[in-house]
Amino acid sequence: MKINRTNISDHLVQYQLDMIGRTIAEAYKNENWYHEWTFTEEQHEQYKNYAIPLIKKVFKCNKRRAESTFSWFDLSFGLRIDNEKTDNNENLEDLEL
Repeated sequence: MKINRTNISDHLVQYQLDMIGRTIAEAYKNENWYHEWTFTEEQHEQYKNYAIPLIKKVFKCNKRRAESTFSWFDLSFGLRIDNEKTDNNENLEDLEL
């Protein structure tokens, strides 16, 4: 599938879920997915290094605009970063507050 302006957001969401071994279907089934599934800082950096050049290419924009677009997208749809808890199968009750 060719990545274009109409499907890049779906692709980037799926890409980050693939990084943690999850799928969109699992996210639809788990209403707490955003609170339970996390990235490490290293995974997030890897995701960012993939996404920014892709955004730059698809939207034909400069690096600054691509970084800004990624920041907005990551804030809206990105997984949280949690270096302490990297097991994406834990329950919210197990989290330390």
